[in-house]
Amino acid sequence: MQGLSGTSYPAGTEVVIRGGGTSVDAFVNGDWLSLVWWEFSDGAASGRP
Repeated sequence: MQGLSGTSYPAGTEVVIRGGGTSVDAFVNGDWLSLVWWEFSDGAASGRP
């Protein structure tokens, strides 16, 4: 996946998610990524705080 900055991030990169359903914004260190629902999963199930 590629951020707005042009930086490419490998699969499995942890992102901060804002929004839900089909309208999701994802960020990596402030870099916005355009994700669709099938490109992320909820990490809360992994037991992380």
